[in-house]
This record gives sequence, C-alpha cells and structure tokens, in this order.
Amino acid sequence: MPRTHKSLPRLFVEPALSAGAAIELGKDQSNYIGNVLRMREGGELVLFNGRDGAWLAKITHAGKKSVSLEAVAEAAPQTPPADLWFGFAPLKVGRLDYLVQKATEMGAGTIQPIITRFTQARTRRDKLEAYALEAAEQCEVLTLPAIAPEIPLAELIANWPARHGARRLVFADESAASATPIDTIASLKAQSVGLLIGPEGGFSDEERELLLAQDFVVPISLGPRILRADTAAVAALALIQAIIGDWR
Repeated sequence: MPRTHKSLPRLFVEPALSAGAAIELGKDQSNYIGNVLRMREGGELVLFNGRDGAWLAKITHAGKKSVSLEAVAEAAPQTPPADLWFGFAPLKVGRLDYLVQKATEMGAGTIQPIITRFTQARTRRDKLEAYALEAAEQCEVLTLPAIAPEIPLAELIANWPARHGARRLVFADESAASATPIDTIASLKAQSVGLLIGPEGGFSDEERELLLAQDFVVPISLGPRILRADTAAVAALALIQAIIGDWR
C-alpha cells in the first residue's frame, strides 16, 4: 500500500466503509481517540476494515465515552490477500508479539502456531489477532493475515496435501549443512509457498526426519550462525519475499 495521509492515526473498524458511512466507535477505541490522542470534532484519521480499502474519515462527535466518525473519501484501494503461509512454534509472550507483528509486516497471509516436542508456550488466538492488528495499523497493512488455530506438527504434516494442495513448505533446518538458500528458494518461483520455523530448542530428531521425508517439504539453511526463532523467521521471510515474493 502506498503511504497515504501518513501523519494521521490509523484505526481498524468492523463496519463496511464507503463514502458517507457513519461509524460509531466502541468504548476502548473512543477512549483511545478522545482521551489518549485527544482528538476532537473535525479531526481526521484513516480507517480500514480489511475489506474495503483505506478511508479518510472525520470525527463528527467526540464525547467522553463515545466517538462518531464519517468516511469521507477512499485513501487507498483494498489489497488482495497475501498468499504466503507462515507456521511457527509458539514463543514466550515477550517475543511472541514481535514474531506475529513482523510476520504481518512481512506479508504473511496466514499465521498458524504449530505445537512441537520442544514447544514451551501456548497461544491464544485473540492475542495473536491483536498483535497482527497492531502491526497492520502501524504499517499500513490493509489485509489482515488469517490466524489459524494451533495444531500439532504431526497433524500439520499429515493433512498438508489435503489442506494446502501443491503448496511447498519451506523448512528452516538448523541441522542442515550451511549453504546458500537463494537457489533453493528461487526454484520455487510461481509456486505457492509456506514457511515453517521451529521452537527455541529446535525440532526433535524424529520431527526433522518426518519433515524431510515429505515430498512437499523444502529444507533450507539460514547460514552458520545460531539464530533465535524470531530472528530466523524475519530472515527467512525476507529471503522469500526478496527472491520470489512481492519485493521483486
């Protein structure tokens, strides 16, 4: 999305957006607009709902507990959903929000937590959705990623062909010999791709063997350095977007 009205606050809303649409904010968003940002009647901001593009809106009423808005003009058209699937083993809360936010910023279309043998944390879907929404508001992402429910790795693998068709699964294999992943990723051009990042303790030997036994799995190395899971995710997402994604 091009940068539009970049000095204005951006807010996600649920109602449909069109010229003249009236939007009534809930208690939390009204408090944010009126008491945190201290905006008043006539103030402008940008609204989006993940369906109708970005819209310039004006505040028509600013009370202590309620704020009303009117959509004035489309600021940017809706972007199509991103195709990139991203799976990860849940991290501790302090880094989980970072991981989901960066995946959203980097163009993941679906984000799914995967439970592995060494996974030490669990996720709440509403929290993941909130992390993704925060990133979308800050970075002008118009189409929110879908947050899929967490599932065990074995279930993901067993059902991959049925659920994902011909999509290839790029697997960040920390046990692989250090080699450039560029040619490997480039060979996936014009194919749907998913990315799988393991837990802090890595995949177990049995899990790695299971992954490597699948025809749809494509292992890559991220180099000789030991990377934290959130760092590995950003590095791998950047590689995919730069080589075969929307950075080209």
